[in-house]
Amino acid sequence: MNSFTPIRPGANYTAEQMRLVHRTVAKDCDNDEFDLFMTIARHTGLDPFRKQIHALVFNKDRRDKRRMVTIVGIDGMRAIAARSGRYRPDEKEPVYTYDPDLKGPLNPLGLVKAAIKIYMQDEGVGGRWRPVSGVAYWDEFAPIKDEWGQDERGKWVPTGAQTLEGSWTKMGRVMAAKCAEAQALRKAFPEDLSSVYERAELDQALARDFSPSQLVQQANVTERLRLIGGKDAILFQLAPAAPLENVPMGLIADKALEIVRDYQS
Repeated sequence: MNSFTPIRPGANYTAEQMRLVHRTVAKDCDNDEFDLFMTIARHTGLDPFRKQIHALVFNKDRRDKRRMVTIVGIDGMRAIAARSGRYRPDEKEPVYTYDPDLKGPLNPLGLVKAAIKIYMQDEGVGGRWRPVSGVAYWDEFAPIKDEWGQDERGKWVPTGAQTLEGSWTKMGRVMAAKCAEAQALRKAFPEDLSSVYERAELDQALARDFSPSQLVQQANVTERLRLIGGKDAILFQLAPAAPLENVPMGLIADKALEIVRDYQS
């Protein structure tokens, strides 16, 4: 069995490792985007194999709007900042602003924004520690998705209804605070964190990145999987005159042996 050595900060990648990264955590990247992603991984010293960093491509089918962004968890961003020796987190909790009038299905807490500070030390002997703030507004980051439906002519149009997606439904404060902290970290350490984003910052873009036809295609896939019993099953015709039967992956061999025995008896 082939094996690979985990990538260390600053280490070189073998050709085998790079092929594996391209097939997995950067599978949507073209050659130029992959080169950029690998350069950022080396520069930040983060390991794709441990999911510390991965690539996300928006508008894959539209060359004029196509864009690759690099995703790093908030802990990874903190680690990058800490390596500088000039980073200190704030001991206080994030500051949240609420508006009761905003409470509803699209904003369960009525959250307006989250604000957070980190501290960075100015370069030079005796450098002072100064605060760097980040602010994340709910309406700029919360992944609110438009629902689509067919009109009387069969054309797909927005229904006017919207839904809140993902972890934001139950952990709105946590998600908003991540976005705010990521902004503060990029502001304090632009050379190390330029073009690097925390996943929560892109949830809204992800929720809006699908065209109506893509949404329909995904819905069709979901419906087909539901009808056949899920992704881990295959439809088989087990006898010439028999109807199609849904067989779980783990039982295919058993079913085949059962048919052979019946045929031989």
